[in-house]
Parts: sequence; structure tokens; C-alpha cells
Amino acid sequence: MSRSRGIALFLLAIMIVGVGGCAQPKAEEKKPAAPAEPIKIGVQGPISGQWAFEGEGIARAVNLVAEQVNEKGGVLGRKIQVIQGDDKSDPKESALVAQKMVAEKVIAVVGSYASSLTEPASAIYDEAGIVHITPSSTATKLTTKGYKRFFRTCFLDDRQGLFAAEYFSKKGYKNLAVIHDNTTYAKGLAEWTKKYLEERGVKVVFFDAITPGEKDFTPTLTKVKAANPDAIYFTGYFPEGGLLCKQAKELKIQALFSGGNAVNNPEFVKIAGLDAAKGAIVTTEPLPGDLPYPEAKQFMEDYKKKYGDYPKSIWVILAADAMRLIVTAMEKTGSAEPAKIAEYLHTQVKDFPGISGPIIGFDEKGDRLGTIHKAYVVDDRGEFVPAP
Repeated sequence: MSRSRGIALFLLAIMIVGVGGCAQPKAEEKKPAAPAEPIKIGVQGPISGQWAFEGEGIARAVNLVAEQVNEKGGVLGRKIQVIQGDDKSDPKESALVAQKMVAEKVIAVVGSYASSLTEPASAIYDEAGIVHITPSSTATKLTTKGYKRFFRTCFLDDRQGLFAAEYFSKKGYKNLAVIHDNTTYAKGLAEWTKKYLEERGVKVVFFDAITPGEKDFTPTLTKVKAANPDAIYFTGYFPEGGLLCKQAKELKIQALFSGGNAVNNPEFVKIAGLDAAKGAIVTTEPLPGDLPYPEAKQFMEDYKKKYGDYPKSIWVILAADAMRLIVTAMEKTGSAEPAKIAEYLHTQVKDFPGISGPIIGFDEKGDRLGTIHKAYVVDDRGEFVPAP
């Protein structure tokens, strides 16, 4: 082989290798689209502490509704992520939970349970522009602060006070002792009830407060006994209500024991004991098992399937309604913006098929229109049944 031919073959080989090494780059592979960010909705309640029974039920309701929505593909093409906050039955913790929700960038919050827990949180949510719906905080003053994104699916204390006064008046009670615990809810309900009782000619022979968390109410009850009322109406919460009922029985006070809707709780009967609790009256929104609506019957079965038992508290139902309203507002407006959700709730809700019954709308303050209250009595089995 000549030298020149060898050089030519060598150069040809280099060219072949070069061409092979410069293969055309592959077309850029398409990466799958990142999933849409979830819509964050908070649920705040006393998951621990003295009102944990109620807080746990509220959280369960919100999580169940979110799960059902997500199983159907979510809302606006996005899944719902529930951010849960335990305010530990403490108003100071409530403010901390609200700050956490703001940091998590939730668009809306369902909760809390007690008015004294909802009140400090509501100011923080209002400043942050977050939609806030309470299922159970009934203190009238909560919607007098001018908050534009605050709503409630429960009914107000002034309406319950009127119902209670009419009930006792029609049943022939002439002298009542009214006891509260100085909390936002209890004091308000006591004052409204006293007002309406006196307007109907019923004498309030005792009106005073106990201290929440105390265990011995004998001093107060001794004064009640001396006032000789026909009935005692306690406007505070079930832990103290149970003890008051039990100790009134021990002091042989003959007056009927009764309470407002925060006494409407199976724990009341356990604390008081069946012997003392039997015959006690509570004024409240209808209990879950007494709701005749198809939405209620379906939710009751869904709740039992997930959690093993039917909900015992009406606040569970009203929390589920709050969550369903938020989802519906997003669907109808095509937006997860709190301002648009609030605007829809204020102006567009008409006969919403609530689990608790038709929600015919909200007024300019965010209060639910209409009202439904009933009287229940504790029967021989320790169950709350409609009072005659």
C-alpha cells in the first residue's frame, strides 16, 4: 500500500468515527405536568381539652366531606388538603391556631366550637382575608364586628333564648334560676333568656355565674335552693352542666334541671349520672337522628361507614354543611379566591340543600337566615328524645 493511499484511508476512518460520534440529539422528552397545587382549607376545633368530644366530631365531618370531594376528582381540577388545628379548648391557643392557618395559606376555615374560641380567631382570619365559617359558635355579638368573610351555619343565642323563654312560659313555670359561666356564649344566652322570660311574666329568682373548670358547685346551688325556683336553666357547657345536675340532685333540689344547646351532649348524661340526668330538658337545634332530609340520612350512613358510629352532635352536621358550602361556592364561581367565595355566600345562596335542612341564605352580617330549635328530654335510657 502506497503511503498516500494509507494516509487517505486513515483520514476516511477519522471522518467515519466523527460522523458516528456526532449523532443527532434526541428530541427533548416531555415531562409529565406537575399536579395542581391542592386547595388548603382549615378546620379548627378543640381536638383536646374539655370540649374534645365536639372538636373531634367537627374535624371528622370536614375531613369526610373533603375525602368525598377528592374521590370525585376534587374541585376546579385540584384536590382539597385539610389543615387541622387543635385549639385545646383554650382561647389563647385559638389565636395560635389561627396564625398557623394564615401561615399555611388556607383559603377558608371551618371552626371553632365554642364562641370563646371562635372570637379571637375570627379577628385574625378577618385581617388575613380568609373565609371563616363556624358551625357552633352562637354568641350574638360575634357577627357585630363588621367582618365581611365571617359566617355561621348555626343559629344565634337570641333566638335560642326566645325559644327557651317561650317553652318555660307555655309549660307553666313561674320562677326560674338562670346560671351561666361568664363565657361569651353562656353569658349571652343567659342574658337573652332572662330578658325574654321577664317579658313573658316569668320571674328570674336567681341569676349568677359559676367558674368553668371548678368541680364543686355546692355554694351556688345552696343559694339556688334558697331561691326556690321551679326550674334551673344552665347556659354553659356540658362538663359543668353534668356536675351541676348531679350536685343539685344530691342537695335534693326539686327544680327541673335544664340547659342550652352546649349541654346537648351524651357526655352530660355520663357526668351527671342517669339517675340525676333523667328528665332534664335541653333546648337545642334538632339532633342528627331527627333530621328528615335525604342529605342528612346519606351523611349519617357515610359517617358511620367511615368512623364506626353515627354522629351524636348537631355540630358535626353543621360543620359538614360549612365545608359543603365552601366547595359549592368554589364550583359556582370557578374560583378559590376567598373574596369570591364570600361574595357568593352573601348574595347567591338560595335554598342550599343542607344536611341540617335548607339553608335559605345569609344576611349581611353572615348569620344564617331562619331558625330551628327544639326541646329534648333525657329518657330512662339516658337518650335525648323530643320533649312533649
